[in-house]
Amino acid sequence: MTEEEKVFLNRITEYANKAMADIDPDPTVTPISQQLEYLRPVMEEIASETEEAVEDVFIRYMDLASTVAAKKQEEFEEDFVDFADPTMQRKFKF
Repeated sequence: MTEEEKVFLNRITEYANKAMADIDPDPTVTPISQQLEYLRPVMEEIASETEEAVEDVFIRYMDLASTVAAKKQEEFEEDFVDFADPTMQRKFKF
């Protein structure tokens, strides 16, 4: 991820942490469409600054957020690989 992409993603994430601090991010509680409405102001601001369509800002945000989420999941799985190994699980059975 480039430095520009990090700044972009961090800007939206910081805004989301403030604007959505009191809502439950579980999509069954707060639908994704409603969560995205909370992000609309910062995305419109970025779109205006970069002369892009809001939709393009949204797509870029979702692409970067998905990449970060996949990387975090990969790191998590690597950290806990021993727990997923059936031969290791047998050693800990009582």
